Amino acid sequence: MANGKSFLPDPKNIVQTIEFNQAAHVAAAANAKAAPPTFRILRTNELDPYEKQKSHDTIAASAVKAAAGGDAFAGTDRKKAKLSISNAKVEKFGDLSALLTSLPSDAKMAAHKPKIATNAASGRVQEEERNVSVDVWLYAASRENDNDYHIIIGRDPDDTDRRYMNAEISGLPPANSSARAKLESVRTSFAAIVQQQTPGLGYDFYDPPVAITVQGSLFFDMTHAKGSKPGPASVKPKTIWEFHPITSIKPR
Repeated sequence: MANGKSFLPDPKNIVQTIEFNQAAHVAAAANAKAAPPTFRILRTNELDPYEKQKSHDTIAASAVKAAAGGDAFAGTDRKKAKLSISNAKVEKFGDLSALLTSLPSDAKMAAHKPKIATNAASGRVQEEERNVSVDVWLYAASRENDNDYHIIIGRDPDDTDRRYMNAEISGLPPANSSARAKLESVRTSFAAIVQQQTPGLGYDFYDPPVAITVQGSLFFDMTHAKGSKPGPASVKPKTIWEFHPITSIKPR
């Protein structure tokens, strides 16, 4: 596969291809300052490696079911940290490589003292008290059982030195949470970027990747400090640092 398309999934894993109506896109461009980006979605049966495989029919149906279901966060691992937003000043990065270079190594974080617990009451540690903003491309996304969206972000697809990172659009906290309104707006923004075709359990790939700016609080996914990392094979991050939660996602 040519370098420019090496981020795409294996064709045998594609469940559905969603093509957007070009005429509608042109009309939107004529009537708005910024039309939705033009791309196609390759809906696949590719899951995170630690998930049990599902049939094509189950994957295809899961996107419909997810869109009709609730958005409340349904997980427990590090729930307190995942549903919190750091108070730190936003650091702006023009490139994902610079952000990744600024992070403590996975090995250092896995050996953190005191150890980072994975129970629901585990809050942010000092290294996670960072808010960052970075210009990236959206390569793939899936919806997890806890109602988080895993979105795989990366560098310019034309760059030979591609690097990737997981960023999470959080499931929603309780209605009385101070973070609720912001996290709800992020889910709305993401749905608009993918033209309401939000993913289900399998990863959706975006061809071509969509240029976006992502902002959020940094988080070390201690749950996956051992074993496989999240992400599909062709765009798998090499770190378990992630955005969690994303506090802003915008096309550019």
